Amino acid sequence: MRPDGYRVKGENPIYTLVPYFLTKRYDSMNMITIELPEEPMREYMNRKRREGTPVSHLALLISAYLQVAAEFPAVNRFIKNKRIFQHNDITVSMVVLRPGKADDTMSKIYLDPEDTILDVQKKIDEYITENRRDDSANLLDKWMNAFLKVPFLIRFAVWLIRGLDEIGLLPKAVIKASPFHASLLISNLASIRTNHIYHHVYEFGTTSVAITMGNMIESPRRTRDGVQFERCLPLGVVMDERICSGHYFAQAFTRMREYLKDPEKLETPYSVKKAARDAAAAEKAARKAADAGQSGETPAQA
Repeated sequence: MRPDGYRVKGENPIYTLVPYFLTKRYDSMNMITIELPEEPMREYMNRKRREGTPVSHLALLISAYLQVAAEFPAVNRFIKNKRIFQHNDITVSMVVLRPGKADDTMSKIYLDPEDTILDVQKKIDEYITENRRDDSANLLDKWMNAFLKVPFLIRFAVWLIRGLDEIGLLPKAVIKASPFHASLLISNLASIRTNHIYHHVYEFGTTSVAITMGNMIESPRRTRDGVQFERCLPLGVVMDERICSGHYFAQAFTRMREYLKDPEKLETPYSVKKAARDAAAAEKAARKAADAGQSGETPAQA
């Protein structure tokens, strides 16, 4: 068993076989642009800033994706050695720019399915602060520096790491240091005044979904009064199509849009939402059974 995930069994045969035909992530990438209305997010961010608990676009997006991954767990899968695995946790890989320096660094944030938008914002702030310190060197930096001290071993070391990763024997310490082993890769290109792109999902590692945020755009919308322009945040999304169906992906990203149209929902942990949905479904089923009993029909006939 891999230290970062467990094997998915009993899957639809076509998804079990597809990795044998499409053996590389770059051969399995689907790409789409998603435009998110800016107004509800901006109103929410302004309100939270007045309350003294500011949140960012990045936190909103990560928080929405976190709750989506909890509700639609198949988006948190990955393919290794032609087998489907489910991540043990939910992690987000992200680049951090270091002020006054030409280089940057990359690491990942560990999330909990019960994290709210405020929890996510706190983790992002701590992550950025830690990685921007002048004396900071995250695990990835330390591993890279160690490799460079013995340049004649680099080729062998990389070959060994890739091989161990493929068969599930890569040490947990290496996986912890690697930003390539994550649930999601996210990049805020708007922070450097750049448009969104379709960022490839890495062949090395376990990241199956990549999202970039770009400069705001004015998107045309057809209304009763004619064509109007709406300010939107564009996302470039790249997905490994082998982990789940296109319909499943569509459902997941539709839910994410719902959260970002009403960001206040992100203040409630996913388990509370699920309990409320389950209770509503049970109540609906009970009413249906009661109505069927009064009419003399069985629930199935009703």
